Amino acid sequence: MSRITTLFLATLFTAGAVHAQALDGRLKKIADSKTISIAYRTDATPFSFTDEKKQVTGFSIDLCKRVVNSIERQLKIEGLKTKWVPVTAQTRFDAVAKGQADMECGSSTVTLSRLKQVDFSSYIFVETTGLLVKDASGHRSISDLSGKKIGVVAGTTNERAVNEQLKRRQLSATVVPFKARDEAFAALEEGKVDAFASDKLLLLGAASKSKDPGSLGLVAEELSFEPYGIVLPRGDSAFRLAVNTGLAQIYGSGEISEIFGRWFQQLGQPPVIIEAIYVLGSIPE
Repeated sequence: MSRITTLFLATLFTAGAVHAQALDGRLKKIADSKTISIAYRTDATPFSFTDEKKQVTGFSIDLCKRVVNSIERQLKIEGLKTKWVPVTAQTRFDAVAKGQADMECGSSTVTLSRLKQVDFSSYIFVETTGLLVKDASGHRSISDLSGKKIGVVAGTTNERAVNEQLKRRQLSATVVPFKARDEAFAALEEGKVDAFASDKLLLLGAASKSKDPGSLGLVAEELSFEPYGIVLPRGDSAFRLAVNTGLAQIYGSGEISEIFGRWFQQLGQPPVIIEAIYVLGSIPE
């Protein structure tokens, strides 16, 4: 065996050993167990929900499934299994922070306060907070809801956005928190609240399941900017890199267009701001 061949093989062995030694945090846990745990929302249509066959599906779920395939290739693991962990708007961050799930795939907005507890991937979507009302009510802006009741899901950025808008505009509407999206939507249908504030596409998803979708409408006003990311454990840079590598591959290959079209066909081409995050997320090697 030549000296050059010996040196080459030694280099490969050393690189492999370094890779094995460097593997820690969630990546080591995933490699050792050959299982990745993904937290998901059951009520965040069309991003994360369970369909009529009780299958976990949605835009964010499709992205995360492809990210898992990428991590499988990166770790050179065959048959990486996915364990699905249902969470709520209130438990999703704790699930990742406490190790019950390795990531959360849903409709979670990146905020500075949340970054004190968890980390996030590159952006996967951009939304805005909207208001769903009954068309017959005549409400056309948040200002029309002075003295009225606005339902929100407790602990969400939407709740914060509504409170900030009411304070800024000096409106006296009452914000009514609910534990789940279905509860807030039912309260709107039953007349217990006059509006339901949430991310606009989530509102459209909820309205589509209404007994009378035509009776509901979105107020033509955006109350906040909501950039979504995959929720990740805080301080685990290697795992975050692996997830962002998967997203970069999806964005760079153009596969994101097929996924976006599948779930948001009614929107046509992605808005400019969403196209921009996919271009910026196509991080080169």
